[in-house]
Amino acid sequence: MTMTEQIYAQAMLLAGELTEHQAVVLQALCGATAVSLEARLREGLTANDCKADFIAAASLLALAALGSVGDEEGLEQITAGDFTIRKRSTDAASNCLRAQAELMIAPYLKDSFTFLGV
Repeated sequence: MTMTEQIYAQAMLLAGELTEHQAVVLQALCGATAVSLEARLREGLTANDCKADFIAAASLLALAALGSVGDEEGLEQITAGDFTIRKRSTDAASNCLRAQAELMIAPYLKDSFTFLGV
């Protein structure tokens, strides 16, 4: 099973019931999240070096992104020329998932700071 498949499997466990369309979107988001997180890892580290945390953080980030995709409720503006989409704000659940994922993966990222203990 590839890393992206593992991220998707964990995200599906956390997501609960999804429509078929949401599941397809989530799968794409898991792949994009994995690539994005891997690019942010400290030099010399791979996703396999921090596999459990990487999978957990990537799945949370993908779920947070899924919460923002297709949500027309917060839509404030759509412009066709030069393509603009503006939302009032993201929801609290997505922000919480993003924050938890960032805290989880922070020790492995370049240019991040975390307290390991006091």
